[in-house]
Amino acid sequence: AIDSNRGFQQLYTGCSSTNNETNPWWRLDLHDVYRVSEVVITNRKDCCADRIKGAEIRIGSSLENNGNSNPLCAVIPAIPAGESYNYSCGGMEGRYVNLIIPGDWKVLTLCEVEVYGYLA
Repeated sequence: AIDSNRGFQQLYTGCSSTNNETNPWWRLDLHDVYRVSEVVITNRKDCCADRIKGAEIRIGSSLENNGNSNPLCAVIPAIPAGESYNYSCGGMEGRYVNLIIPGDWKVLTLCEVEVYGYLA
């Protein structure tokens, strides 16, 4: 999901996906504290594009609850199949960028995650 390839198909193009599970999540470690201005999420183009609905983008430096308790940047209402949407985070500071979909029997699929900002 961070290979600079906005591959839109689930299979064989670098998309990342969890199994059906409770509160599936994905985390990027920036290896330093950044002020994050924007996160761009690219959704899958094949089936199941609606699975991204309700995903939360969280940014912070804590690994409590696997980083999923960090401050909220945005909730993704929906991203059409194969599209990329930008979410402004207003300079939130953190080392980790997490995406989580709260709930039971959820699947998190990401074809690309781009994070823009600068060292804090």
